[in-house]
Amino acid sequence: MPIHLEIVTPEARIFPGKDADGHLASGEVDSVVLPGFDGELGVLPSHAPLVTSLQCGELRLIKAGKVTELAVGEGLVEITGSYVRVLTDMAVGCDEIDEKAVEEALERAKQSLESLKQGEKQEEVAAVMAMIQRSTAQLHLKRKRKSI
Repeated sequence: MPIHLEIVTPEARIFPGKDADGHLASGEVDSVVLPGFDGELGVLPSHAPLVTSLQCGELRLIKAGKVTELAVGEGLVEITGSYVRVLTDMAVGCDEIDEKAVEEALERAKQSLESLKQGEKQEEVAAVMAMIQRSTAQLHLKRKRKSI
């Protein structure tokens, strides 16, 4: 019994995507591994219903024995026995990651963080920290794939 997976960002529905003919592909997968607050969360068919937070990191889905990895940002996950819905601010595959551009964005974010003073504009600090986490997740996935 497969699980129906849906991954949505503010820009687009990431999974299921479109097949070669431009039709919506099947969102059926065998299992999903999500980066959660307390570590990785594995989801198999008939998982107990759950709503939890998604942390920046690596999401893995297994479909017909093939593993697909995505770098994801923060968000929410809704799990039912046969459905997993992921709402996140970022979800990108390894092929979509421009390592140099991400490294540059990470460096700019670190410099911006250093320039913000403690106690000032906590919203800006949180936004910069989120950028650092998303960039780090992308670099980790890209570099992991390069070493395989």
